[in-house]
Formats: sequence, structure tokens, C-alpha cells
Amino acid sequence: QVQLVESGGGLVQPGGSLRLSCAASGFTLDYYAIGWFRQAPGKEREGVACISSSNGSSYYADSVKGRFTVSRDNAKNTVYLQMSSLRTEDTAVYYCAVRGRGRSCFGVDDGRVYVYWGQGTQVTVSS
Repeated sequence: QVQLVESGGGLVQPGGSLRLSCAASGFTLDYYAIGWFRQAPGKEREGVACISSSNGSSYYADSVKGRFTVSRDNAKNTVYLQMSSLRTEDTAVYYCAVRGRGRSCFGVDDGRVYVYWGQGTQVTVSS
């Protein structure tokens, strides 16, 4: 039924770039707000970005603002997270998820209202 699959993670040097993909099946991504989250070893999960449905507003954590960009390709039923100027502290497993309340984001949060999650993709930033 409902499935989200993240891809695009890997090992990059500080200052490098990666584009993560979140491919959906079983539902139409454009009808929902989609969040990106990350979790590093020994740390709590944190919200990174959120994109609202139907070309609505997007939001970013202060720690990634100006470096990360979230976007949609509705023809491919996919959401992307473009990451640039990567830092060692960006190292984490990155997840995408479907927001369960409403169709809009109102900011970045801890993900408690998100109901469907992907399996995650590892991003490692190291010299």
C-alpha cells in the first residue's frame, strides 16, 4: 500500500553536495506535506525541512537554512532534498515522512505528527 523509499546518501567531503530522493508509491505525494528528518548516533531525531502540498510554503531548520533545498517532481511522485556546503555535523541517517495532520507545514518539528516513514539513507561527511 503506502511506501516511501529514500536514496542518494553516501560519503562526501566537507563542502560537498548530495541530492536525496524520496520516492512514493500507493498515494499521490502532491496531496500531502512531506518532511525530512535526520538522526545522528547518540542524538534525538530532528526536523530538517518540510514542503507543503500543492506548491505551498517550505520550511527549514536554522542549522541548514541557506544550504539545503526541498522540492517536488509530481510527475515522478518524488520529493528531493538538495544538500550543499555539507559539514561534518550533517552526518546522520536521513528520513522522509508524510505529515498526518492537514496538508500544510507550519515549521520544522520533531516529526510526532508524521505517520508514514521511509527506511532512511546514510549521509556521512568526513575528510
